Amino acid sequence: MRVRALLALAIVALSVYIAVTVPARLGLDLRGGTQIVLETRDSPTATADAKATDRTVEVLRRRIDALGVTEPVLTRSGDRRIIVELPGVQDPRAAADVLGRTAQLTFHPVLGMAQDAPPATPEQGPKPSPTPSPSGETVLADEDGTRLRLGPSKMTGADVSEAQVVIDTQNALGWYVDVEFKDKGADGWARLTGKAACSAPGDPARRVAIVLDDKVISSPQVDESIGCDTGIVGGSTRITGGFSADEARELALLINGGALPVPVETVEQRTVGPTLGAEAIRSSALAAVIGTALTGLFIIAVYRLLGGLAVLALASYGVISYAALAALGATLTLPGLAGFVLAIGMAVDANVLVFERAREEYAQRGTARKSLRSALTAGFRHALSAIADSNITTLIAAVLLFLLASGPVRGFGVTLGIGVLASMVSALVVTRALADFAVARKAVRRRPLWSGIGSTGAVRARLLRRDPDLMGRSRRWLTVSAVAVLLAVSGIFVRGLDLGVEFTGGRLVEYSTSSPVDADRARDALADAGFPRAVVQTSGEGGLTVRTDRMSNDEAARIGETVSELAGGGAEKVRDELIGPSLGAELRKGALIALAVAVGAQLLYLAVRFRWQLGAAAVVAMVHDAAILVGVFAWLGKPVDGVFLAALLTVIGYSVNDSVVVFDRVRELTGATGARGKSIARLTNTALLQTVPRTLNTGMGAVFILAALAVLGGGSLTDFALALLIGIVVGTYSSMLTAAPLAVVLQERGGRRPRSGTGRPARRPVREEEPSRA
Repeated sequence: MRVRALLALAIVALSVYIAVTVPARLGLDLRGGTQIVLETRDSPTATADAKATDRTVEVLRRRIDALGVTEPVLTRSGDRRIIVELPGVQDPRAAADVLGRTAQLTFHPVLGMAQDAPPATPEQGPKPSPTPSPSGETVLADEDGTRLRLGPSKMTGADVSEAQVVIDTQNALGWYVDVEFKDKGADGWARLTGKAACSAPGDPARRVAIVLDDKVISSPQVDESIGCDTGIVGGSTRITGGFSADEARELALLINGGALPVPVETVEQRTVGPTLGAEAIRSSALAAVIGTALTGLFIIAVYRLLGGLAVLALASYGVISYAALAALGATLTLPGLAGFVLAIGMAVDANVLVFERAREEYAQRGTARKSLRSALTAGFRHALSAIADSNITTLIAAVLLFLLASGPVRGFGVTLGIGVLASMVSALVVTRALADFAVARKAVRRRPLWSGIGSTGAVRARLLRRDPDLMGRSRRWLTVSAVAVLLAVSGIFVRGLDLGVEFTGGRLVEYSTSSPVDADRARDALADAGFPRAVVQTSGEGGLTVRTDRMSNDEAARIGETVSELAGGGAEKVRDELIGPSLGAELRKGALIALAVAVGAQLLYLAVRFRWQLGAAAVVAMVHDAAILVGVFAWLGKPVDGVFLAALLTVIGYSVNDSVVVFDRVRELTGATGARGKSIARLTNTALLQTVPRTLNTGMGAVFILAALAVLGGGSLTDFALALLIGIVVGTYSSMLTAAPLAVVLQERGGRRPRSGTGRPARRPVREEEPSRA
């Protein structure tokens, strides 16, 4: 116990130190950031039209991800312009330089030295401009300024699969970039270096030139050990050139991000204000505080002393999660912070699992064997498998979203993964240390009801008395679920989805005002004029930007009149352009692929841990919850935007967690003594009744926070909270009355029981006794 307490203290102390010393990065909605406007240009091989600009946006998004900037906003404006908004960038000019590089990487044979010009002097510097000839040869200066004749490129950056930054301290090479080629690229590299190896050592033709944007960044000579026409095999090489650490990282970033389809030029760079007003931020913070306080009071009311200690552990969870996000440089947006607060409410789950299990253990023991400490220890031990399985399935999704998705979906994966790990630490380390200390006190042992686990609780006692047979009507519950899904999904076809500007694009209008206009006043005035979803930002000095979904010219004129009145008649329109979606087609495709792979991986894990029937039932329940949530938003006419996407991903994770807890208890009961001869439906029914208190208490912990956000949050947070409220209610229903009945039907058809678990001796069954009167 002492070791666990010291570990908990060390983790919390380190987290507090990081939270205090490392400043958090705030997103564009809370603090604003840097706006860079790029314009695409025609090249000899491509025209800068809308399609080329859209492809350029996706390449720039990959570069920004590699820069470590989270929660950026990239939109196409018109056919040729790209608006890039970056929160919390330390060096905007350096970021603009990286984004503006075309990054055309090519590999050339060296034909010899150019004889028409002497080497460049240090005062003149190298001459990087290419000098093409009719035969396709190009003359470029190498790293030392010596002008080389280069043959046509034999390979491009498209042949590279990955570039990594490496430092060589043994051979004094310093920083270099290690390049891995694709299959065809590996063959091409072997042919290129094999031909160069046929020249004598010291001959310029034995060199290979690596060119980035018409500048030779490295031109190494092929080693003497390489045979003629054999070349360098293995599919990799290194790019050296006396790089600094930053230069090597930038080179790897540009290679991994890929070349721009067309060149771009920076035409504007400015500072923009937050997209949310100060009042909206204050009201949202107040809602978060009230919701968290209500959740804490609820946990204390249900679990008394241990509930109070759990609240302390949840506070530590908040500190640990925040410190991890700050240490990783994550950008905090308002929906992200709301999700963070919600995660505190959902982190109650692990504590509730332990406390409910401890209640069962205490009630099962005879009068002479009743011990709070032993019941609590057994509660932690027997709840561990459910906690592990539910969190591992969520971690699988988080890791795959991070690896396969990009943009805000990738950021969600990071936040989700940190939240899961922090919740496990707070429940299994911090709560355990505090609870062990509390139940060992003599005053608590004499009054077990004070502890919170000395009675079974009102919900469990009532269920045990009535013992309803819910699984006796499995097909009826499945019919209800199918009807609910059909009714919800019909809203998509009847009303359609009101896709937000992130998915559809819209219109951006910028005004130059003679006197500063307060962004909060502009938001209120535009809402009164019929544009409640308009995004308003200050822009530069005396500028105001209004971004909304597609609107008519009459509506644009009303917006202009409203802004002009606020500015006292001195407002001039300086830009009026159509903008593309910030969540482009490639990002959406990547997110869907990542989500599909994550669901498949979860199904495989659940099939291994349980049986495929239970895994399939959990996935079907998840699809059921997502479909109903999307359908309800269609019927209500609510916007389906980036905030809704975050809520939908959260609901999916919540749904799987609920189902896993029920199925873990089914597996345990199947392997218990006395289970032989009982039907699958009966065992599942018992498991369901035993986990109902946990399901309801966990849901209530999140509902208090969401209700406060829905009532007091305002703006987009109201829709965010509404989506999650719907998701939690539907998820609670589906885990009990969709996943469990479907698992029963699938197993009855398969004629097999679920796996009994870990191979350890079967523990005694959980007896359905009346609660202890002690």
